[in-house]
Amino acid sequence: MPREYRRIQQYEEELLTLKEQGLTIREIGEKFGLTFEQTHDFFKRYNRKQRKIAAGIAIKRQGRPSKDYVVSENDKVAELKYILARKEARIKSLEMENELMRDFLLQTGRK
Repeated sequence: MPREYRRIQQYEEELLTLKEQGLTIREIGEKFGLTFEQTHDFFKRYNRKQRKIAAGIAIKRQGRPSKDYVVSENDKVAELKYILARKEARIKSLEMENELMRDFLLQTGRK
């Protein structure tokens, strides 16, 4: 017997409101006819996505983009924030390396 396919993203708002009301993942899944693993994986993906958004990391879809794909403003902003954060981290790393090298040269008596 083939199983009925449902996109869990259709129920995203309802799932989140039920979770806020204090229902367990198993109860939420039973309410929508989903397994525990399906609902658990949905909440894992949702939480991961929210952490990335909060950190300013660009969220990219997997695979090749469709022909009519348009990059949204939020994606552009998140991508620029990510690039700036990476550059700042690299600069900080180089500054620490420079400071260590300077201290080493002073300790060895070189200039």
